Amino acid sequence: MKSHLKQIKHMTLIAPLALLSSCAVGPDYVKPGAETPPAFKEQAGWKIAQPADTEIPVKWWEMYRDPVLNALEEQVTVSNQTLIQAEAQYRQARALVQSAQAAYYPTVGVSASSTRSGGATASSRAAATAGVSLPASVNTNDLLSVNASWEPDLWGHVRRTVEANKASAQASAAELQAMRLSIQAQLAQDYFQLRDQDANRQLYDKTVVDYRRSLELTQNQYRAGVVPKENVVLADTQLKQTEAQAIDFDVARAQMEHAIASLVGKPASTFSIAAVNTFDTPVPVLPLGLPSTLLERRPDVANAERLVAQANAQIGVAKSAYFPNFSLAASGGYQSSGLAKWISLPNRIWSVGPTLAETLFDGGARSAATDSAIAAYDASVANYRNAVLSSFQEVEDYVAALRILEQESNKQEEAVKLSRRSVELTLNQYKAGIISYLDVITVENTALGNERTYVELLNRRLSANVLLIKALGGGWNVAQLPDAAAVGKSN
Repeated sequence: MKSHLKQIKHMTLIAPLALLSSCAVGPDYVKPGAETPPAFKEQAGWKIAQPADTEIPVKWWEMYRDPVLNALEEQVTVSNQTLIQAEAQYRQARALVQSAQAAYYPTVGVSASSTRSGGATASSRAAATAGVSLPASVNTNDLLSVNASWEPDLWGHVRRTVEANKASAQASAAELQAMRLSIQAQLAQDYFQLRDQDANRQLYDKTVVDYRRSLELTQNQYRAGVVPKENVVLADTQLKQTEAQAIDFDVARAQMEHAIASLVGKPASTFSIAAVNTFDTPVPVLPLGLPSTLLERRPDVANAERLVAQANAQIGVAKSAYFPNFSLAASGGYQSSGLAKWISLPNRIWSVGPTLAETLFDGGARSAATDSAIAAYDASVANYRNAVLSSFQEVEDYVAALRILEQESNKQEEAVKLSRRSVELTLNQYKAGIISYLDVITVENTALGNERTYVELLNRRLSANVLLIKALGGGWNVAQLPDAAAVGKSN
């Protein structure tokens, strides 16, 4: 028995040697090229970040200095169900790597059996004829065997499969990070939208107070006979309309609150965020870096590149089917007619031998599989280059948006100040009886519109800022991607 185990052990030891001596068919992977611009076009006039701010921090949301947002972002990584699903898919991809790596080694198994058979012999039949009863014959056959089989990876089928699965696992890791960044960015946008609703509601509530005072003033003037009844009706209409508009903001706020609850993995029915009276979140200045480094900072681009590597390895897997399969099999054990005689030298059995198999005709199946793998590779290269183009487009889009929105916001701030002054002057003229209440309504509605536009601009600037952070990779770097050795290790 020991000699047979030594034979099987010998097969295990020569496996790595045969692996090193063999070759892998198919093309070796070369990262596809992609055009990279020397600079971002829209950064002209871009406010430069401080010298210390050379990179976006991993916890980029802390730049907005909002403790509520910080707490919500921390919950996303732990409780978001989409991320939990993506993390499980990454672990599944790693398990496939380990499964493919198992094909490098022999398969060893052990089996044991015991069978009994019986029947009438010639003597028992003759005795029965003479009227004498003899017991029937019973035979026992006991078998213990150890079996091993191994298919050397002569053409690299296993190595290309492992290579493809490792690239797939790395792509899954990059996809997980891209999804995490996307959800974090969505949460920040939803949160700022919610605060935008708070600010609008606060603005309209303040305006309702002002309009109520105007109504009281107009009613007093009407009772004094200074103004006609029409002015009272106009003032009351303006007040009721503004009260209705103030209530309408609660719909959007509730929806944003519910959306945030789902993002942080909480039931909407048990989740709430307290309203605030001010919306003055700073818009941080972001370091853009060089376009040449952008591709190293985008997890979605890393995902697309790893999918190219996977598709390249699959070409080798398809081409290996053209070569013959060579396998070795060995077995050894003991067979006897009783357990007492089982493990003894005369009862030893063994077998060992190679098998060579080659497909002579397949109707073009292997050729079609190779063509399919090559086409899949070409498609993945195009997808990668498209991801690169999209990454530069997104950065340019949001850099331009932030620069232009800041200019617009500065002008709008001036318009707000002027409209407030216009309301003061118009009210004084109305109190003096110089103008009608219709003029007051006009300037007050203009002032309210300017205030609301200014709040909306802040929300748009913050949203563009978040999207630029996402476009720049959110503090991620390709060095954080697990290497091929890491994804092949057991968890």
